[in-house]
Amino acid sequence: MTILVTGATGTVGRQLVAELVQAGHVVRALTRDPGRAALPEGVEVVAGDMADPDTLVPAFDGVTAAHLINFAGDDYAPLEHGDRIVELAVKAGVQRVTVLGGRADGPLERALAATELEWTLLHPVEFMANTLRWWTHSVRYEGVVKEPFGDRLSAMVHEKDIAAVAAVALTETGHGGRTYTLTGPQALTTREKVRILGAALGTEIAFVELSEDEARAQWRAVGMGEETIGFLVEALGNTPEEGYTVVPTVEQVTGRPARSFAAWAAEHADAFRA
Repeated sequence: MTILVTGATGTVGRQLVAELVQAGHVVRALTRDPGRAALPEGVEVVAGDMADPDTLVPAFDGVTAAHLINFAGDDYAPLEHGDRIVELAVKAGVQRVTVLGGRADGPLERALAATELEWTLLHPVEFMANTLRWWTHSVRYEGVVKEPFGDRLSAMVHEKDIAAVAAVALTETGHGGRTYTLTGPQALTTREKVRILGAALGTEIAFVELSEDEARAQWRAVGMGEETIGFLVEALGNTPEEGYTVVPTVEQVTGRPARSFAAWAAEHADAFRA
């Protein structure tokens, strides 16, 4: 049984590859740059791009199950050729598919729904790993987190838990036709996240709550476009109920509790140290 993992060098993809390898499965990893993949020994690394379906033809050959992402490129643009990707998967004899998404269902999801494949849609809320992207520099060099909406709640999920659910859905029956919302075990405010990260580091991290205008200016200063900034203001300032409502899906699917943000912070503490 060969399992294809697309987005294999991404936040979730790396964890999924490791999870499957540890369980003894044969893994083929798709990446746009195999030379920089740095994946575990024994993983078959192949070149391909979700934005170019023709590059997936050899990747699907001999594959029984496939983990797909519903975006393409570094800008996370929605896939434009989801129907073609599904057509290739069906033609190759793929039987089971997971899709990492979260946005509104697009061509990929709609095409899967019209097939007899065992498909499972994974809709994680905010990744705990986003903390690395947004906070590492300011915590490491200034000992501070500067963000708007300090009291907003998020039921953040550990990237390893997303991968664990995907691994189960790819290798076991009973998950076809399901859409899984994935959260961590608790909803935390931004202020609470700062406190927990500080505890993991053994030091106090200051929190400065920015106004919306200050946040926009900070994001522009690091090169963000206005569309992305507008999305962040809406997502952080008006987080949908799904984003802060804890659900037990991780434990129900994997048989063990979802990992906490405190556990994530302890694992990644060195990244925040000067």
